[in-house]
Amino acid sequence: ICHPLHYMVIMNCRLCGFLVLGSWVTTALNSLLQSSMALRLSFCTDLKIPHFVCELNQLVLLACNDTFPNDMVMYFAAILLGGGPLAGILYSYSKIVSSIRAISSSQGKYKAFSTCASHLSVVSLFYSTLLGVYLSSSFTQNSHSTARASVMYSVVT
Repeated sequence: ICHPLHYMVIMNCRLCGFLVLGSWVTTALNSLLQSSMALRLSFCTDLKIPHFVCELNQLVLLACNDTFPNDMVMYFAAILLGGGPLAGILYSYSKIVSSIRAISSSQGKYKAFSTCASHLSVVSLFYSTLLGVYLSSSFTQNSHSTARASVMYSVVT
C-alpha cells in the first residue's frame, strides 16, 4: 500500500496462489465445522425459515435441543473469520490515509482517495448488512425486515 511501485514484486503468482488456497481451505474447514454442528441438532415441527437463503443462525433458532455449543462455534467463527479480515482492512485503510495525507497537491489527494472510494463503499455496505442480518435476527422476530437485510447481505454486495 505504501510502496505501489513494488506491487508486482510483492504480489507475485505464488503469493496470490497461497492466498487463494488459504481462503479456500479456511472456508472449507469452517463449512465442515458448521455443518457437522448443525447435523447434531434435532428440529421441532415448525421448519419454516423466513429468508431467501438458508442462514445458519436461522436454522439453529428452529432446533429443539440445546444450541449453546452451536452458538459458541458460530460466534467464535464470526469473530475469527469476520473480525480478522475487518482488522486487516482497517489497518490497510489507515496506511492508505496516512499515505494520502503525505501527498502535497490537493488534486493528487482527491485522485488517490477517489480510487479507494468504491472499495470502501462496498466493504462498508458488506459489513453493515452482515451486521444488520445477524443483529436483526437476534433482536426481532419480524421476518420481513430480516429477509430484506438478508437480500442486502447476500445479493447486493
